[in-house]
Amino acid sequence: MRGLKSFIKKRYSKEEFAWIMQDWANSVYSLMITTAIFPLFFKTVTSNAGVSAADSTAYLGYANSIATFIVSIMAPVLGALADYKGYRNPMFTWSTLIGVFSVVGMMFVESDQWMILLVLYTLSAIGYSASNIFYDSSIMDVTSYDRMDSISAAGYGYGYIGSVFPFILFMMVMQFSGLNSTAVVMVGFFITAAWWFVFTIPYWRYVKQKSFIEKPKNPVKDSFIRLWKTIKHIGEHKQVFLFLLAYFFYIDGVGTIIKMATAIGADMGLDGNSLIVILLIVQIVAFPFSLFYGFLSKKIGNKMTLFIGIGTYVAICILALGLKTYNDFLFLAILIGTAQGGVQSLSRSLFGQLIPANQSNEFFGFYNIFGKFSSILGTTLLGITAQLTGKSLDGVFSLVILFLIGSVLLFFVKIPEKKGLENEG
Repeated sequence: MRGLKSFIKKRYSKEEFAWIMQDWANSVYSLMITTAIFPLFFKTVTSNAGVSAADSTAYLGYANSIATFIVSIMAPVLGALADYKGYRNPMFTWSTLIGVFSVVGMMFVESDQWMILLVLYTLSAIGYSASNIFYDSSIMDVTSYDRMDSISAAGYGYGYIGSVFPFILFMMVMQFSGLNSTAVVMVGFFITAAWWFVFTIPYWRYVKQKSFIEKPKNPVKDSFIRLWKTIKHIGEHKQVFLFLLAYFFYIDGVGTIIKMATAIGADMGLDGNSLIVILLIVQIVAFPFSLFYGFLSKKIGNKMTLFIGIGTYVAICILALGLKTYNDFLFLAILIGTAQGGVQSLSRSLFGQLIPANQSNEFFGFYNIFGKFSSILGTTLLGITAQLTGKSLDGVFSLVILFLIGSVLLFFVKIPEKKGLENEG
């Protein structure tokens, strides 16, 4: 333990490590709630209430869409408001608490109260997504320009491995506790909320808002004025705008593969246990490779490392055409794990290098919008291709076009030698 503390102290400042630990803290939500526990529990609750399987799936889809839409619309406004002195950390705290206590609330829902459960899930998704806007932008306040790639990569890496531990604990409770299935799910909700809250404490303690705009007399009104000016003049921020376009396309491909992988595995006949094992393997593989991408970016540059990650996804789409067995699927899952965290983390840090520090929350609001709405295009492309050909794997192959468009646009993005928009040409 002493050796681990010494390693961390030498490698990261207190602020950097507290920021990294927030990824460790909140990643439990995406694995435990979004992916593993909630969808199955919601199916059980709706079934108890006499709701058909098709309707329950539709309602869950609507809830996800509503949460995504609300956060995407609010993101730039919240970001602009959070740029004012003393605003970001309270807004982060309230978003986090909404997420955490919505998960806690799920523990007290009756076995047939599916509407209340769905409202709590929607609130938790909004809290989780909103808190990430403020979290992502705060990287500007915890580290230097030249360390941004490695710190962002460490955040994703520790987030992946951090979500595995509570999930394994949940599986142990499920296998060995002797509790009924409903009680096990309640324990899962408690583990998620407690993990998220406890490991957010270092962020609350050490991460302070250092880059800001002085608060005007009417912050809300002024936020809308600033936001409108940014939208009106976004074309003047050439490198930021070009990067966001590139990001829109290639992260669309990444997000579509993440969202559709389980469905494709099911189409291949893989059972639930096999898919859970593969999911854990992806998380574990993503940890060291996220850190490796941060290291590699120091050697060959952020953009070149991003191209390697995007190229890996192109290879995944091509190899998907030959998927036949469990081992084939496992191999591609491992490949996804090698690239997933690296592409996401370096995109975040590259964007941070392109924007002005005192408007980081506002600009990360736009970053959030492009990330949220991008998944619409990829899933639609995959679905149409799969229907036309009758093969879901052909749909995966069609995503190559998104990665290629994103790569071409990224090629023309100029990375500044020092932080700020003043470097744009």
